[in-house]
Amino acid sequence: QVRLVESGGGLVQAGDSLRLSCAASGSIRDIGDMGWYRQAPGNQRELVASITSGGRTNYADSVEGRFTISRDNAKNTEYLQMNKLKPEDTAVYYCNAAIGSWGSLALYTYWGQGTQVTVSS
Repeated sequence: QVRLVESGGGLVQAGDSLRLSCAASGSIRDIGDMGWYRQAPGNQRELVASITSGGRTNYADSVEGRFTISRDNAKNTEYLQMNKLKPEDTAVYYCNAAIGSWGSLALYTYWGQGTQVTVSS
């Protein structure tokens, strides 16, 4: 019943900005850590950024200083603000979150469907 829905991807030029959103819906009791991953063709899926329930953030070296992860707990939503985009940022971006649903004691990791970000040079 719990799902994550992503939006905000698209085709942009190098140097442009995009803001990705990931909204969780369903029978949600609480949300723990949230994050963004990306995967380019031929590459492994890599962690881009993460944010804990307490607001502590972590970034991949390749995006540090350009990307900002945030969350709005009232909206059960996480965001990835991407500035100064580079062609090497081109990938499918996936959000994920650890979510506890009503009726379950544990938190489980959920993944969004992925959104394509393409940066042209």
